[in-house]
Amino acid sequence: MKRRDQTTPLGLLALCPAYRVTPLHRLRIEGRTVFAKDETGRMGLGSFKALGGIYAVLRLLERETGVRLRSQADLSRLYQASAGIVFVCASAGNHGLAVATGARLFGARARIVLSNSVPEAFADRLRGRGAEVLRRGETYEDSVDAAVNDARQTGAIHLADGSWPGYIDAPSLVMEGYGVIAEELRAAFSSQEVWPTHVYLQAGVGGLAAAMAREIRSDWPFQPRIIVVEPDAAPCLGASVALGRRLIVDGPVSNMGRLDCKAPSLIALDILRDAADEFVTVTDAQATAATETLARHGLMSTPSGSAGLAAVLTRPAVETDRSLIIVSEGLP
Repeated sequence: MKRRDQTTPLGLLALCPAYRVTPLHRLRIEGRTVFAKDETGRMGLGSFKALGGIYAVLRLLERETGVRLRSQADLSRLYQASAGIVFVCASAGNHGLAVATGARLFGARARIVLSNSVPEAFADRLRGRGAEVLRRGETYEDSVDAAVNDARQTGAIHLADGSWPGYIDAPSLVMEGYGVIAEELRAAFSSQEVWPTHVYLQAGVGGLAAAMAREIRSDWPFQPRIIVVEPDAAPCLGASVALGRRLIVDGPVSNMGRLDCKAPSLIALDILRDAADEFVTVTDAQATAATETLARHGLMSTPSGSAGLAAVLTRPAVETDRSLIIVSEGLP
């Protein structure tokens, strides 16, 4: 069993004023037992991504300032030492909010790069978290390139949630933060003395799925079958595993916008190649139907947040199966 003190992601995040364990619901859906980990209220941001962005900001600030957060008393010291430090990242959604919030919590600043296609309402949410917002390019990929260039030119800390050759360290920290979900689940299932037989993990670039799979394989006493779920318009992880190398895929735009990623994270791909049992895809229609099903159970999410359930519902109902899904985000 791993140590869980102030040097671990869970121990550090527990010192953050916004941290709370999110609910785990046990549902009966169309003859199936489904455990739903509800990330729709995570740290006031409405998404699991709050864990990764805030944790990574904290760890990087510790490195930059030399201040180690080991108790609540250290928060004010870190806040003062972080003045003048700037983080920059591209975002099409919740990662930018997490980075902006982390910077604000710990005394730094954030600059978030958006493509021109991102709604202005989201830009206003970022500004409400104290972030500077830049518009660059027409696509998410354009905004990523702009964020990389910004960091090179200004000395800001680039904090992306995806990884590629030569860019590994910061996204590894983001994934460590996501792994807190698996630690919370381990504690919940241990107390109930019941474990899921199947875990369905939705994936865009793969950060959440890989973080969860790594923690499950290393730290859960009961080993479930792990199924990675992607939009059929963007099966970059499954296709890459099948081909044996990182692959950028083509496809139409999906309504699972947070998962509509054509290139996998290099770190995530390396982990999931060994840790996952299966890669499956779901359609936009299936994800929409799963969203409606979750709403009937009081969980308001998006097609991206409901993709795990969409995959569950494509399988025959088996009474002995206990499926775990991550309701990864709430409504905007």
